[in-house]
Amino acid sequence: MSKNDEKTDITSGQVENQTENQVDDQVMEQEELSKEEQLQEELKLEKDKFLRLFAEFENYKRRTAKERIELFKTASQDVMLSLLPILDDFDRAYSEISKTKEKELLKGVELINSKLKNTLKGKGLEEIELASGDVFNADIHEAITQIPAPSDDLKGKIVDVVEKGYKLGDKIIRFPKVVIGQ
Repeated sequence: MSKNDEKTDITSGQVENQTENQVDDQVMEQEELSKEEQLQEELKLEKDKFLRLFAEFENYKRRTAKERIELFKTASQDVMLSLLPILDDFDRAYSEISKTKEKELLKGVELINSKLKNTLKGKGLEEIELASGDVFNADIHEAITQIPAPSDDLKGKIVDVVEKGYKLGDKIIRFPKVVIGQ
């Protein structure tokens, strides 16, 4: 071998070593990057899971708090429903006693009736106000029957209220029973 051949061999050997070293360095960098990228991807997934879990927990807390408040508002619904016939009886008694001449008896019934209604109102019970001539709404009224309208302006409207309706908070616990004009 001549010296030129040795130089060429050395040079080509060095080039091959350098190329292999560069390739090895690039492979290692890619492995490191890929490991780093994998870790970043895993971190991203874990953050996403955490955020979803946190949001789900917040929704659960909000929902249970709302249910608890609703339960407190309507916890006395059964008691209120059982008292509604008594309120109806008081109204009928008042209308009959008001026809008599005994004003003291009328005052006593008025006093008891107002105390009962105020106490129940304080607990969240409200009467649904209706009058003859109001527009019929199937969502909040219960039609008992239809009769021919006494006048044209009462067609499709409430002619008579048979039974009062009541709400407990925002929830209707007894729909008013009405007669509507045809």
